[in-house]
Amino acid sequence: MAKTRSTSSAKTDHPPGAASFDAELLLTSIGAGRANRKLKAHEAVFQQGDAADAVFYVEKGKIQIRVTSKQGKEAIIAVLGRGDFFGEACLIGQQVHLSTAAATTAAAVTRIEKSAMLRILKEHPDISAAFMAFLLTRNMRIEADLVDQMFNSSEQRLARLLLLLANFAKEGEMQPVVAKVTQDVLAARVGTTRSRINQFMNKFRKLGYIEYNGTLKVHTSLLNLVVHD
Repeated sequence: MAKTRSTSSAKTDHPPGAASFDAELLLTSIGAGRANRKLKAHEAVFQQGDAADAVFYVEKGKIQIRVTSKQGKEAIIAVLGRGDFFGEACLIGQQVHLSTAAATTAAAVTRIEKSAMLRILKEHPDISAAFMAFLLTRNMRIEADLVDQMFNSSEQRLARLLLLLANFAKEGEMQPVVAKVTQDVLAARVGTTRSRINQFMNKFRKLGYIEYNGTLKVHTSLLNLVVHD
């Protein structure tokens, strides 16, 4: 795996409210123990049950995190984008991955060996503190997702997911959902059927909340459904 940088900036594209974290400082401090990897769509970074011996950083593209039960049922628990870390549980002793991480589109990730990551966090307290704040903020997002799943309707959960995919409120900007997200993936994330997702998407389009012409574009008006419905 090549060790050259694949992007011009490693500033995290964190969700609204997330702690500011400059991953560039962390990545450039590592040196040995860091390697870049390019992924094709649907290619796995690691599989559930593989040895957990590294932390990963998303340089570009989308990475889907999913778990599979003993009965073969799958659940998508996260879709990560540029600026996200994953696999960090190895830093607190997790021996194997409890989920599968795979690219949903062409993507690039940086693999940071566990020993290298632990060394940097020990030698640079400022980086360690910033990284911890970043992870705590992400955990708050996960808690918000759980609340959303428990108390909001399927339609509201889909609206919130689309807004998050479009990086709503990131420095006041919106962007198209460039990655091709299938309705099956949306259904798994929202916790409903594909037919219901199709119904909601058609409704959103008719109301002018979204556009779709090869690329999905989300409008800020969709927020009205999340806040007021």
